[in-house]
Amino acid sequence: MNRGFYTIMAAQFFSSLADNALLIAAIALLTVMKSPEWMTPLLKLFFVLSYVLLAAFVGAFADALPKGRVMFITNLIKIFGCGMMFFDVHPLIAYAVVGFGAAAYSPAKYGILTELLPAEKLVAANGWIEGLTVSSIILGTVMGGALINPNIATKLLAFDFPIINFGIDTPAEAALCIITVAYLLAALFNLRIPDTGARYPHQERNPIKLIGDFANCFTTLWKDRLGQISLAVTTLFWGAGATLQFIVLKWAEKSLNMPLDKAAILQGIVAVGVAVGAVAAARFVPLKKSLSVMPLGVIMGVVVIVMTMVHSVWLAYPLLVLVGALSGYFVVPMNALLQHRGHVLMSAGHSIAVQNFNENLSVLTMLLLYALMVKLDLNINIVIIMFGMSVSGIMYLIMRKHAANQREHDSLSLIGEPKH
Repeated sequence: MNRGFYTIMAAQFFSSLADNALLIAAIALLTVMKSPEWMTPLLKLFFVLSYVLLAAFVGAFADALPKGRVMFITNLIKIFGCGMMFFDVHPLIAYAVVGFGAAAYSPAKYGILTELLPAEKLVAANGWIEGLTVSSIILGTVMGGALINPNIATKLLAFDFPIINFGIDTPAEAALCIITVAYLLAALFNLRIPDTGARYPHQERNPIKLIGDFANCFTTLWKDRLGQISLAVTTLFWGAGATLQFIVLKWAEKSLNMPLDKAAILQGIVAVGVAVGAVAAARFVPLKKSLSVMPLGVIMGVVVIVMTMVHSVWLAYPLLVLVGALSGYFVVPMNALLQHRGHVLMSAGHSIAVQNFNENLSVLTMLLLYALMVKLDLNINIVIIMFGMSVSGIMYLIMRKHAANQREHDSLSLIGEPKH
C-alpha cells in the first residue's frame, strides 16, 4: 500500500471516531434537555436517513471533484453539525446535518480506493478500512462515554484559557470541543490525500436528471450478475448488523442479567470479532475468490441462534467474537467485489452511492421490523431465532441465485452470445 492509502486510513479513523463519540454526546444532551426516551433511537434514524434521501446526489458530488477535496468539504459539514449542538440547536437536527456530511463523505472515501489501488489490492484495502472503522467505533463510543463521565468532565471544565471565556459550562459542551478537535485532525489528513488524477465526465446538476442517473446506476448494478450478488450480500449484512446491536443489548439484559452499561461492552466484543474477520479476509481472500465466502453468511445466521442457549458471560464473549469474525470475513470480500464491479460499470462515486442507498434502506427496514417485534412484546429468544433463520435463509437464496447466474452464463458461452 502506498502513502496515500495510509493517509486515507488516518482521515477515516479520526472522522469515524468523532462520529461515534458525538452520538454519545448527543444522547447526553437529550438527557440534559429531559427529552422523552423515544427520541434517543431517533438520533441514529436521522443520521442514516441522509444516506437514503441523498443517495441520488452524493455520488455525482463525489465524482465532480478530486476525492480528497470532497472528503475535506464533507468533514467541514460534520464540524458544522457538531457546532450546531454547541449553539443549542436540537441534537436531532444537528446530528442529521452530521449524517448529511457522512453520506457525502462515504462515496469519496470508498471511491478513491478504486482510483488509488489496483483491483487485486481492493480486498486487502477494504479489510484494513473496515477493521479501522470498527476500531474507531469502539474507541469513539468509549471516548464519548468517558467525555461525559462526571469525573473527567469536571477536570475538562476546570481547564480554562486565560483572558478568553469560551462559555463552556457543561460536560456535553466540553465533550463537543474535544470531538471537534478529532474532526479537525481528520480534516488535516484530508488535505494531505493525494490527487489520483482520475476525472469523470461533467456531472449533472439538475436534480431531476440526477435522480434519473441514480435510477439508471441502481438498475445497472442490480442487473449485473456479479454486482447484484455482492450488493445483496452487503445490503443484508448492514441491515442485520444494525439490528444485531439492539438484539445483543436486549439479550444481555434478559439472558445474562447485565445492566445497560455492561451490555454495551458486548457490542464492542462483536466489533472486535468483525475487525479480526475483516483483517483475516484482507490477508487470505483475493478478489477473484471473493464469492467463495458466501456460505459463511449462512453459518453466521445459525451461530446467532446459539445465543438462545447461552446464559453465561464467559460463553457469550467467544460466541459474539465468532459472530463478528464470520460477518467481517464474508462481508469484506463482497464489499471489494461490489466496488470493483461498480467502478467497471459506472463510476466509483455513483456505485458507492447506490450501495449506501441499499444498505441504509436495509438498516431502516430491519430496525423498523425489530421495533415492531419489541412493541408486540415477543420473547427475545424468539426474536433471535427469527433473526438468525432470516439471515441464513436469505443468504441461501442469494447463493442459489448466484448458482443460477453461473449456469446462465455458461449456457450463453456455449451458444456464442455475448457475456455480461
